[in-house]
Amino acid sequence: MVSPIDSLEAPGEPPIPTGVPIAQIQGRSPWYLAWLRLRRNKVALVCAAVFVLIVLFCLAAPLWAEHVAHTGPNENHITDTVMIDGQETDVVAPDGTPLGPGLHGKFLLGADQNGRDVMVRLMYGGRTSIYVGLAAAAVTTILAVIVALLAGYYRGWIDAVLSRMMDIIWAFPVLLLGIALGTTLSIGGLKMGPIEIAGDSIWIPILIIGLVYVPYVARPIRGEILALREKEFIEAAVAQGKGPLRIMFSELAPNIVSTVVVFFTLNIANNMLLESALSFLGAGVRPPNASWGSMISDGYQVIFTAPHLTVVPGLMIVATVLSLNVFGDGLRDAMDPRAKIRLEH
Repeated sequence: MVSPIDSLEAPGEPPIPTGVPIAQIQGRSPWYLAWLRLRRNKVALVCAAVFVLIVLFCLAAPLWAEHVAHTGPNENHITDTVMIDGQETDVVAPDGTPLGPGLHGKFLLGADQNGRDVMVRLMYGGRTSIYVGLAAAAVTTILAVIVALLAGYYRGWIDAVLSRMMDIIWAFPVLLLGIALGTTLSIGGLKMGPIEIAGDSIWIPILIIGLVYVPYVARPIRGEILALREKEFIEAAVAQGKGPLRIMFSELAPNIVSTVVVFFTLNIANNMLLESALSFLGAGVRPPNASWGSMISDGYQVIFTAPHLTVVPGLMIVATVLSLNVFGDGLRDAMDPRAKIRLEH
């Protein structure tokens, strides 16, 4: 008779009753066991839900702009008026003070100094910020995995050259390097053979952010590759006649997927913070595109008379980055390959 498992436990956590026969548990994948650990972390799951809600909120920008606000993110309404308590009120007062938040039909979160709807710009700016964070994280992950596989597998002079290149990037503070590259590329754009990107393209900050974070992801992955390189299954693959590329992408790469997933999640938050800083300083997302960082930069000029222009996008950045970081920490704990799982029966 097969004994049921009474608990599937990770270190330092209370047991979870399962009532599943041990024969059914023994064949379950590490991904399923990671999910069992992750679903016990309620805080991480709540933060993941918050991030999903923020993404859905930003994706609904066209619907809000068309059916509720009846305006676009870049449309000015300096000379327009709205009815508040039966009185006509200027969207932007003669002294330059914009309309504040309130339930007065349009302009739910008020307007900026150019008469643009803050709610609409917040939603469209969120789409830009999240898109930059995701795309830059993808660029970083792809480059870091390639560099780590080449350096960790071949070692020797290839590892030395790639490591020194990563050290050069690492030597510069991330923000200063991002400002230098952003300012340079925003003037003349990027031209590399057939590839040509305009200076005001959103791909400029994506590529910059994706590049400057490569060493921070490539170095720990390289360490894992160096350790895996000495394992018996790599020697068996070499003995079977598999080539270097096949070994790297069919043997080594699948064993670092969990690490890559965790880095990708945490890197999105770092990318969004860096994008906001670069846009605030004028070296990130260029007008007319809106982002949370550029909104803070615009609102900083009237922070005392219209604090909502900086507070609202600032709160969105905090909520998004905090939710991603907490969920990333929970995902890291759940997928840690060194975690010990104790089966009791």
